[in-house]
Amino acid sequence: MSTEAYKITTSKLAKLAVDLEKKHGFAIQYIDIGGGFASKNTLRGAYYPGTDTTPSFEDFAEAITSAIFSSEIKPQNIPLLILETGRALIDDAGYLAGTVLANKRLSDGRRATIIDAGVNVLFTAFWYEHDIRPVEPISEQLEDTTIYGHLCMNIDVVRTNVMFPLLKKGDHYVIKRVDAYNNTQWLQFINMRPNIVLIDKSGKIHFIRKKETLDTINSMVIIPEHLKENNFYNMATK
Repeated sequence: MSTEAYKITTSKLAKLAVDLEKKHGFAIQYIDIGGGFASKNTLRGAYYPGTDTTPSFEDFAEAITSAIFSSEIKPQNIPLLILETGRALIDDAGYLAGTVLANKRLSDGRRATIIDAGVNVLFTAFWYEHDIRPVEPISEQLEDTTIYGHLCMNIDVVRTNVMFPLLKKGDHYVIKRVDAYNNTQWLQFINMRPNIVLIDKSGKIHFIRKKETLDTINSMVIIPEHLKENNFYNMATK
């Protein structure tokens, strides 16, 4: 969350490049300072939203390039700069859309809204306060709400508490910034994983990954021949 760390890292790598050239006469061709660039998501427990606290690409660029240009690297030997900015670039590209399943009151009187996406398809809810909102304006009335997924586990909490409109069963919601580190960690626990669609610049929708079915799962299963002869297996497959 700080550009200073990248400035220090780049300065040390630039010094390494200078030292190698002085000692061995070899000019480093590229510097890779890695990743870790934060997205605009808000970390759980953070006082301010990520949109206010996350440095911009311009901020990172200033810190990194100033470290290189203020080093002793010769102008003719400026190395290729490689950045691994995956999360910061693509987190904004992903949205998760779904439907409200139910509402209830908790024992302490708080409102609870249950949606059809749990931590099985929103694994990053464990460390992000995801931005969830109605697809369409529903109500101007807000209430402190806990948003749960549909899994049969008490850890399936999408938002612990959020001022949220009074959505009804069947209303639609969308969750922003779910592209990075999410699809690579989701799983088919209780419910299969849904379709993934791409919306291009003209608004046209393209399916880029089909939703899973029971056949999808079973197609990966291989039953040893000696188990196929088992009576229990034969009964289960009839």
